[in-house]
Amino acid sequence: MESESQGIRINKYLSEMGYCSRRKADELIEARRVTINGKVPEMGTRVHEGDDVRVDGKPIQDENEKPVYLAFHKPVGIVCTTDTKREKNNIIDYIKYPKRIFPIGRLDKPSEGLILLTSDGDIVNKILRARNHHEKEYIVSVNKPINGEFVKKMSNGVPILDTITRKCFVEQTGRCTFRIILTQGLNRQIRRMCEHLGYEVTTLKRVRIMNILLDLPVGKWRHLSLKELEDIQAMVSDSSKV
Repeated sequence: MESESQGIRINKYLSEMGYCSRRKADELIEARRVTINGKVPEMGTRVHEGDDVRVDGKPIQDENEKPVYLAFHKPVGIVCTTDTKREKNNIIDYIKYPKRIFPIGRLDKPSEGLILLTSDGDIVNKILRARNHHEKEYIVSVNKPINGEFVKKMSNGVPILDTITRKCFVEQTGRCTFRIILTQGLNRQIRRMCEHLGYEVTTLKRVRIMNILLDLPVGKWRHLSLKELEDIQAMVSDSSKV
């Protein structure tokens, strides 16, 4: 057994990183196409954590270690939890992604719509920090007709959970429907706001998170595009990691 302190033989390292077979690795080493920290290694040289390993001058990267970023259209009834033992209708088992991922934030079980999932804990912390005021947009239906007074009160702030909700954009879109853009994420916020004003939410759908739009059928997911990721990184660039 090779211990981590002893490092791992270069041919085994290239094989375990998924770059090539050990036999092919031996050929690359023999051809002096491999470098470790800028130096051409011998056949039995060991690689240690933090070493810069390259083939033909290009760094080796473990495909399995690249962060994953997904957009998912969560159906009603699915719970945004990674606790797969206690909650049978959890988001992780539903998606069945082959790598460990976790949701960024939450979306209530009776709600549907856009949620992001990732393996990148750093970006999760940045996005979830309330002080960054990242927008989330929803389409909501309630159990009775709304009016201008309702829109005004919802947009100016409603007392829930021992605080007043942050001012937000609210637009009536139908007799019993409205669009709302939040920059905070209090527990069951929209439902509690409506309840305070004497209304009950009948359907709630999240259609946007920051720059990511809901463009998927219910129950489907996709990888975020490079442009979407670049935009998100720019939006959270001034955010603390803690």
